[in-house]
Amino acid sequence: MTVSEYNNCVDSYSYAVYRFLLKNTRDEDLAKDLVQDSFLKLWVKRKDVDGKKSKSYLFSTAYHTMIDNIRKNERKDDFDPYKHDVETESRGFSDLKEILDEAVQKLTPIQRSVVMLRDYEGYSYKEIGDITELSEAQVKVYIYRARLILKKYLVSPETVY
Repeated sequence: MTVSEYNNCVDSYSYAVYRFLLKNTRDEDLAKDLVQDSFLKLWVKRKDVDGKKSKSYLFSTAYHTMIDNIRKNERKDDFDPYKHDVETESRGFSDLKEILDEAVQKLTPIQRSVVMLRDYEGYSYKEIGDITELSEAQVKVYIYRARLILKKYLVSPETVY
C-alpha cells in the first residue's frame, strides 16, 4: 500500500469505521481512540496490505482492536468492588432511534458486531466471516439469533408505550 492509498483509505473509511465502533461501544471517545489505533496498525502494516483490500483489513483490525479492549476492560471490571448494576425504572424514549439503540445493546458483543457489519455496513456473510474470523455458517447463526432478540425486544409490551 502506498502513502497515497493509505491517505485515500483514511479519507474514505474513517467515518464508517468510527460509526461501526461507536454503535458497538456507545462511547465516542473510546470509538475515536479505537479508530486511531486501527489506522495506526494499518500504517505499520501498510507494506504488507494490498491497497484494494484495505477496507476489509481496516474493519477486521478495528473489530479485533475493539474486542481486545472489551476483554481488557472486563478484567478490570471484575476487580471493581464498588460496581453496582442499577437499572432505571423510567426509560422515556423520545424516538425510534433511542429504542433501536437500546435494543442493539441487549445483544452480545459478537452478535452486535455481525449485525452492524451486515445491516449498517452492508458486508456479505463471507466478508463478515473474514473480518470476525468466524465461518459463514456461524455468522448466519449469530445474525439470525440477534434478529430474534431484536424482534422480541422491539415488540415487547414494555417497550411499546
